[in-house]
Amino acid sequence: MSTLDLKFHALSDATRRALVERLSLGPCSMKELAEPMAVSLPTVLKHLAVLESGAIVISEKQGRVRTFRIAPDAFADMERWVAERKRMWNSRFDKLEQYLEDQ
Repeated sequence: MSTLDLKFHALSDATRRALVERLSLGPCSMKELAEPMAVSLPTVLKHLAVLESGAIVISEKQGRVRTFRIAPDAFADMERWVAERKRMWNSRFDKLEQYLEDQ
């Protein structure tokens, strides 16, 4: 699976998107991330593992505490992919508009 596929897969789940939203405010321990969620700590860990495999979050362990944060440039390749699609469709719509005006 490509990195882009892993990222889209990681973000396809509402719980993982909620974890990303929380981490967008700053780094958190796994316990801090799990507290407001209606799921168990092992389930949160599994979701975080998916986010890590997609290179969206990274973790660091100090002693017994594992802290997670958003990876630098976590969404850069997704942004490029979306921008390329947007340029392609805008170009097609521009051509369609021109065709319709010519008719």
